[in-house]
Amino acid sequence: MSRGELRSSARLGAVQALYQMEIAGKDLGDVIAEFQAHWLGRTVDDIEMKPAEGAFFTSLVEGVVRDQRSIDQSINASLVEGWPLTRIEAVLRAILRSGCFELLRRKDVPAKVVIREYGDIARAFYEGEEVGMVSAVLDRLAHQLRPDDF
Repeated sequence: MSRGELRSSARLGAVQALYQMEIAGKDLGDVIAEFQAHWLGRTVDDIEMKPAEGAFFTSLVEGVVRDQRSIDQSINASLVEGWPLTRIEAVLRAILRSGCFELLRRKDVPAKVVIREYGDIARAFYEGEEVGMVSAVLDRLAHQLRPDDF
């Protein structure tokens, strides 16, 4: 697999891990260990999880948890007034948080790649307006946080 494919899988795993942490209240260390041991690159319940870049996965999950307050503030400022992040479904929150973290802290990843990748992740979970919302919010954030990328 290419590095890009490994990172795409890491992003998907990070979103799933962040969702699990929020819904099940799992500890950061436990969820990272669980995903690396039992999910990433494994077959679970007849679903094949593609191999992922482990260090990138860990960087995303740890970074979102560490910077969640500033990430949430950035996302809230980019959402339509009256729709704070707390009103958005948990999977969408995880997607937006991970994407925002990459825009804030992973300057090695081009902004357009971040927007496309998390749009693809949203497409894996949703068929409706959610995909466009993810792309629009991340695009707005990217233009604010990384104007030189455009």
